[in-house]
Formats: sequence, structure tokens, C-alpha cells
Amino acid sequence: MSLMMALVLAVVFMGPSPNMAAPTGVTDEEAFDLENYSLNSEMDWENLDVNIYGDSYDYDDLDQEIEVGTVAPDPPSAASLPTAEYHEEELTLPPAPFTLDFKGPGLFGPDTGLGMPTCLLCVCIGGSVYCDDTGLDQIPLLPKDTTHFYGRFNNIRHVKNTDFNYLNQLQSIDLTGNQISGMDEDVFLSLPQLHQLLLADNNLQSMPELPITMKYIDLRNNRLISNGVHSEGFKDMSQLEFLYLSDNKLDYIPVPLPLGLRVLHLQNNNIQTLYEDSFCNSHDRHFIRRNLEDIRLDGNPLNIQLFPQAYVCLPRLPVGSH
Repeated sequence: MSLMMALVLAVVFMGPSPNMAAPTGVTDEEAFDLENYSLNSEMDWENLDVNIYGDSYDYDDLDQEIEVGTVAPDPPSAASLPTAEYHEEELTLPPAPFTLDFKGPGLFGPDTGLGMPTCLLCVCIGGSVYCDDTGLDQIPLLPKDTTHFYGRFNNIRHVKNTDFNYLNQLQSIDLTGNQISGMDEDVFLSLPQLHQLLLADNNLQSMPELPITMKYIDLRNNRLISNGVHSEGFKDMSQLEFLYLSDNKLDYIPVPLPLGLRVLHLQNNNIQTLYEDSFCNSHDRHFIRRNLEDIRLDGNPLNIQLFPQAYVCLPRLPVGSH
């Protein structure tokens, strides 16, 4: 009974709602006689028909059992799914990773015998490769565009005829301060542009044959003997200007010398005599060797005053003992 009273009070104080409209055919004024309504009047609660205020609710529906499935339903098949229109999209792929080929003429040059690319072990600037004081015991593989190679102050003992293969642009080689005691005979002949060779401070007893393109040769402080120098080895070097052969074991001046020679250093050898054709032309009394202005013969067991005919064609006298 208390539930019914609560519903009636809610209707009275909250007003009509869509589910509590007046019965069909009865206006609001007829359903509620507001003029004659008295709050003090008594409500016949026992005969109150609650159905006039809205649809009845069947509470028996609450008694229906709700079945809870224990297995998830099967997913829909692909055939039952709606087909979407295929749109081909142009994908932008990331750039391929950059790889270095150290065995070819790549960024860091070919691999050396130490398993490291030449231009990481050494310093490569333009066509110049600097491998000074890096502990090398052999010539490293050099990039093909090498023009100047510096391998000073290392532990190289032998230079092979394959060390400079295919280096057609190589112009200068500096191997000063190694321990080189031998070289293959034709090691430099395959270099068409070589004009400068520095092999000072090594242990060479003989020198290999050199190309006629040479301009500058430095073989100071080795163990060169006269038999280790090719006969007429400098004759055809028309561009040769500087020849440094001091501090060796030479017994005589390696003649004939090219006419363009400007500097000849032979101090501290074992030269004991001079000949008329050492510098001049005995068959041409008017011959003058104008370019050769710097001759060093000091430190040899030689008195240059005893051989005046040997340098009558020179612009200056050699430096030596008198």
C-alpha cells in the first residue's frame, strides 16, 4: 500500500508526464477540478485506480531468466563481411642504407694489409696520401687517383714491383726513413708520370732502374756502391735537376750526367779521382755546362786541385778538399 501512495504523491507534486496523461476524451480541467480542489479533502486511497495515470508495468517480466553464454560467438566469415573498395596507395619507401665498398676505390680507399682502409689508416687529401709514422711494414694499397705518396718513418724493408700497379697519376714517392734494403728491379718503370723519388735514410746497396721522367732523386744516407748504380742510368733523364747521393759508398761519379742537372751532392762517399769527362766534354773545348752550379765533393778522399781539367766547363768550382 505504501508503494501506491508514493506513486500518487509523485503525480500530484511533479505534474503530468507523457506516461501519465489524462484518460482519453477527458480534458485536464475535467480530470483535475482545480477550482473545487481542497487540500484538506480526504483521498479515497482504497478505491484509487492507478491505471488512469499510465500504462501498467508487468513486473512478471523480471522473473524471466537471462541466459549467459559460456562460449564466445564465432567470428564472422570473410565472405560475410562487406567488401571495401581497394585503393592503391603510393608508398614512400625509406632510402636504402649507405654502404661502403672498401675493396674498391671508395671513400676510404682499398683495404691495406692491416685490414683497414688506406684513408682511415693514413690521411688522404686530394690526390696526396700521408702514411708517415704509422708502423707500416709494406706499401699499402693506394687509391687509383693517388698523385703523391708519403710513407716516411715506417718499417718497410722491401718494395715489390706490384706495389704501385695501375697508379698512372703517381708523381711523387717519399719513403724516407724506412729500413728498405731491396727493391724489385722494375718497381718504378710502370709509372709514366713519376718525377720525384725520395729514398733517403734507408739501407739500399743498389738502386732500381728509374723512368726518364725523373726531376728529383734523393738517395742520401744509404749503402749505395758504384756497381749498384746502372751504367749511364741518368743519361736520358733530360728533366733531371736535383741528384742527392751523399753519405753512401760510391767510388766514382755516375756519368754521364744530363745537361739540365743543377744540383749534384756526392759528399761523404769514397770518390778518389776525377776524369775530364766527369762534368765536361773532352771532345768539345767550347762546351760549357751552365746549369750545374752546386757540386758537393767534400768528405771524399779527393783533392780537387789535382784535377783542374775535370771542371773547366763549370760556372763554379765544386766544394771539396784542396
